[in-house]
Amino acid sequence: MKFTGYDLGPFHDEMFAAPGTPRDGARLLLEKIESLPPGELLRRQQKAEQTLYDLGITFTVYGHQEGTEKIFPFDVLPRVVEAQDWDKLEVGLKQRIYALNLFLVDIYGEQRILKDRVVPREIIETAEGYLPACLGVKAPHGIWCHITGTDLVRDEHGVFHVLEDNLRCPSGVSYVLANRQLMKRTLPEVFAASRVRPVDDYPARLLDLLLRMAPEGVTRPTVALLTPGIYNSAYYEHSFLALQTGIELVQGQDLVVRDRRVFMRTTKGLKQVDVIYRRLNDDFLDPLAFRPESLLGVPGIMDAWRAGNVSLANAPGTGVADDKVVYAFVPEIIRYYLGEEPFIPNVPTFLCWRDRDRAHVLENLETMVVKAANESGGYGMLVGPASDAAQREEFARRIQANPRNYIAQPALMLSRAPVIAGDRFEGRHVDLRPYILHGGDVQVIPGGLTRVALKRGSLVVNSSQGGGSKDTWVLKH
Repeated sequence: MKFTGYDLGPFHDEMFAAPGTPRDGARLLLEKIESLPPGELLRRQQKAEQTLYDLGITFTVYGHQEGTEKIFPFDVLPRVVEAQDWDKLEVGLKQRIYALNLFLVDIYGEQRILKDRVVPREIIETAEGYLPACLGVKAPHGIWCHITGTDLVRDEHGVFHVLEDNLRCPSGVSYVLANRQLMKRTLPEVFAASRVRPVDDYPARLLDLLLRMAPEGVTRPTVALLTPGIYNSAYYEHSFLALQTGIELVQGQDLVVRDRRVFMRTTKGLKQVDVIYRRLNDDFLDPLAFRPESLLGVPGIMDAWRAGNVSLANAPGTGVADDKVVYAFVPEIIRYYLGEEPFIPNVPTFLCWRDRDRAHVLENLETMVVKAANESGGYGMLVGPASDAAQREEFARRIQANPRNYIAQPALMLSRAPVIAGDRFEGRHVDLRPYILHGGDVQVIPGGLTRVALKRGSLVVNSSQGGGSKDTWVLKH
């Protein structure tokens, strides 16, 4: 297959600087792909998809009549990020995570940022992810957001922006690792020659972080990953990470709290658990503190955490920083705690609870992307340029009924990358979710999950909305 006739359109293309001219980092990739015999790339694409089926690398989509268990669609053309671009992203992501962690410490502590009116108190106290039950808690080692997935997009000028923060239970890193293994098998000759930075050590880095999180005085901590169970959409990832790190995989019924300590049921009796990587949303975590009907959580685990007898990653309450209205204040949060200008800008954001912003949004719905403050996965969203009059009318009604719950952003011309579309290459919009570990020092995994909107013209990259993924190659200097 050749790239002859590949249309860049008016977008920043991740592979080409101009028609027929690859970017420096993608030159070798282009040459290798075009040197393959006719039909060979398609054969390798099909083999990669079959491998995903064989390995059971799937996710769950709720509400689809044709079946819920699906492979995460994979495109064998990797997305290449050049070293100098990655250096800038790494600095900016570290800055953002340091600031957001200080924000969480403050919000559940002295609340200086609210007293100084940098962030309006009513915005925090009405945020769905804000948990008054966490007030006064001192998280072990002062860290609340241990594992973060920050969504980035690139505009038509090639400038990266932060699209949203994911500090609760960010998912997808297992696909990063699986994609890399697939690429090593699918295009081994290209990979070996491309000087790609490794991601394979993520499980070791994660385990090291979890061990270092142990409560003070614990020298040989027992670590477990708490999953909602096999029917959760990310269960493949939960079991994969537990296996790769060698930690216990548990469900709520496997754990019990005694004297404000958490124990795991084993064939030899109860064994204390010191660190829990929880993949369970806050409201299901402890039926005594949140939803009393929850059968997924552990009664009393919040008391054990408050007492400092167990460490939770991520800490409960981190979801306040995921609120899309709070997102709009992150540049001010960075300035307030670090005294620095944000290194990676936000997407310009209109807050519908402000009368002036709301009026502007309602007058310009056809050019805006409207998002609910606490939805994810591409749900609760209006993409104005792709909407019809009835959809815009419905969202106008929603905004007016609950303005606090909505933000709006201009519809960015997201960057594109080539994908295999039948027997040719076509550009599709992409984003990037790097994974960041905070264990005192902040580590950014070199790469991340490149999600791609496989539907022509779509801006929605989420797997639940028809998106797929690519391997992300961060090149060495």
